[in-house]
Amino acid sequence: MCLAVPAKIIDRQDMMATVEVSGVTRRVSMMLLPDAKVGDYVLVHAGFAIQTVDEEEARRTLELLEELAGHEE
Repeated sequence: MCLAVPAKIIDRQDMMATVEVSGVTRRVSMMLLPDAKVGDYVLVHAGFAIQTVDEEEARRTLELLEELAGHEE
């Protein structure tokens, strides 16, 4: 199963960006989303930002992922 996680762009340098999700930051490639900017929410999969999403969609998705993680414990 493949899973893309929503994250907020907090810094952008050319085709690389720093994104944050649940307090964790990581660097991702922005090659597929050259117009995405700081403050945008993107779906991240395998180190690539693959799609932009609105803030509400990102929030709902993160809530569902947290709920699922709670059920696994």
